[in-house]
Amino acid sequence: MRSVTYSMNVSLDGYIVGPDGGFDWTTPDSEVFRFWIDEIRGVGVHLLGRRLYETMLYWENADEDPSLGAPELEWASLWNPLPKVVFSKTLSTVQGHARLASGGLAEEIERLRAEPGEGDIAIGGATLAAEAAGLGLIDEYQAVVYPVLVGGGIPFFPRDERRVDLELVETRTFSSNVVYLRYRVVRQADL
Repeated sequence: MRSVTYSMNVSLDGYIVGPDGGFDWTTPDSEVFRFWIDEIRGVGVHLLGRRLYETMLYWENADEDPSLGAPELEWASLWNPLPKVVFSKTLSTVQGHARLASGGLAEEIERLRAEPGEGDIAIGGATLAAEAAGLGLIDEYQAVVYPVLVGGGIPFFPRDERRVDLELVETRTFSSNVVYLRYRVVRQADL
């Protein structure tokens, strides 16, 4: 069965964007950017909320930007053909290889898990991830932790006071002091 993963950049104090809505502190160096390129190769479909979808629209035409280097062009070549499902109450159309969700989150994930295909079902965006976490649908949490405290904003983890046991699967420290943490959710059947 395909795993559902939630993967985002996060500040050390647990936020994906700061109180001002900014996330300029997540600009990856070349080593971290290469890591994200390698990670996207393992994704079969990406589920996004409206805000993240709109942020990622940049990449739809990034290959036309003459200032981009080979790594950015490689990212765009992997990201653009990747199937995406956008969850939005306000958008009526989406671009590229994206489609609007036709059902609820649990329904969409169930359908995607039943379809033939390879690669993870990746979730991006804190609101969508919080819903998936509340429904017990996330199999892995992957945090790329930046050495910065932003003091508030949108949290990486939902604040629903629900315990979730995790098992550390992988860590990696980059030369920029950014740390990758990958945790698998421990289910009752695993105990």
